[in-house]
Amino acid sequence: MELIQLRDTDDVAIANTDLPAGREASSGSRTVTTRQDVPRGHKVAVRPVPAGAAVHRYGQVIGFAGRNIAAGEHVHLHNLEYREFDRAYEFSVDAREEEILPVERQATFQGYRRSDGRVGTRNYLGVLTSVNCSATAAKHIARQMQFSGVLDDFPHVDGVVALTHGTGCGMAPDGEGIGVLRRVMRGYLSHPNFAGFLVLGLGCEDNQIVKLTGEAVLRPDLPVVSATIQELGGTAKTVREGVARLTDMLPDANRARRETTPASELILGTNCGGSDSYSGLTANPALGAAVDLLVRHGGTGIVGETPEIYGTEHLLVRRAANREVGEKLLRRIDWWKDYTAKNGGSMDNNPSPGNKAGGLTTILEKSLGAVAKGGTTTLREVVEYAESVTSKGFVFMDTPGYDPVSVTGIVAGGANIVCFTTGRGSAFGCKPVPSLKLATNTPLYEHMSEDMDINCGGIVDGGQTVEAVGREIFERVLRVASGEATKSEALDYGDEEFVPWHLGTVM
Repeated sequence: MELIQLRDTDDVAIANTDLPAGREASSGSRTVTTRQDVPRGHKVAVRPVPAGAAVHRYGQVIGFAGRNIAAGEHVHLHNLEYREFDRAYEFSVDAREEEILPVERQATFQGYRRSDGRVGTRNYLGVLTSVNCSATAAKHIARQMQFSGVLDDFPHVDGVVALTHGTGCGMAPDGEGIGVLRRVMRGYLSHPNFAGFLVLGLGCEDNQIVKLTGEAVLRPDLPVVSATIQELGGTAKTVREGVARLTDMLPDANRARRETTPASELILGTNCGGSDSYSGLTANPALGAAVDLLVRHGGTGIVGETPEIYGTEHLLVRRAANREVGEKLLRRIDWWKDYTAKNGGSMDNNPSPGNKAGGLTTILEKSLGAVAKGGTTTLREVVEYAESVTSKGFVFMDTPGYDPVSVTGIVAGGANIVCFTTGRGSAFGCKPVPSLKLATNTPLYEHMSEDMDINCGGIVDGGQTVEAVGREIFERVLRVASGEATKSEALDYGDEEFVPWHLGTVM
């Protein structure tokens, strides 16, 4: 199959191989002759499109013809452009009550049941910094714990994670910026994948530890100790004391044991990065099928990246459980329009150069592929960045499109496992939560086999169905949630990917 055309009404098809100029290529009963060389994954016009007319893919508008486009032409940055256009918002017309399997029929995994009832998929100790100034000391503490051999006697502890970041001071002591930072940090402090914490500061920062921990809701079985470098007498003393305090936590942390738990306790975070034209054909819809399965088993699936669902909000509000949920989403879209305008940007500043090299042209096209990660079930709730997710089913979280910032918010919201789709080869992990990497195409999977967990490329080149690959993803999620290591965990990714969203003025 040289061309992939999803719907008869689409004006473009995707080249499934490099097509030289003058090549006859077909998709079903439709055949065109290419007028230029068309790289694999890029778009070919299957019918003439006059200048100014809408161009369709997925049965939706992905942009407008910048000039007359002839059948067989390569359609990309030189002749397809982004424009705003009106969309009809039909609230909740596709919402439905899903059939949720009874607990006795739900799939299960082996998880850590915590005293507050939540379930972890890993068992870590954490060093959480209140400010950038304590980041180096926190990393030294985690490294000493990791390489000293002290963890060898505690096989049920997965390790020590240093959660460091670049802010915490030089900001208003109250308001949106520090509020978002503290919401992220409290989300990690309450995360079921942690068995204990050292919260480490400098001492004089805006983000005072007492303000952070004093308002956090912590479970009864979670030891949390705090310290500052200034209080302890400098960096070296802080590292020694930090190692001692975490070492004291190890015996209790090591007593945790996995137990059989229904899949309804899983909160699956989804994200896509380094996308290509195959993302919306293979990995994203397959992940959406896995989310649908998880919802049927009583679990939760989270989609974020608001700038990367822009242009598809009219499809999501159709699935909103009620008008209030749909309007929440539209308010977040309006916030982003205002936010980008204030900063001299545009909602079409995406796709990235790598996305464009992979065949994506406009944010509308990228969004239509990205939103497929959310499957087909009813949109139950819309939450703000790093807000605790308490609803079951499909949930949308307002996050930026930048991968580490997005996933940091999703994990702070409670995700205990993540699936990350990529068509270009993103390198990513997100301790303390395991992250599965889903390749959109077979050449990428084979080229980066030590980084990719699942190949979704068989949907276009191996006769697999979206549903079958979705089932494969769902079953792998259960195994990883039970302790099976992902490729990113084997490569020790995740320490540098804790990146809270920085809002507000740097003073």
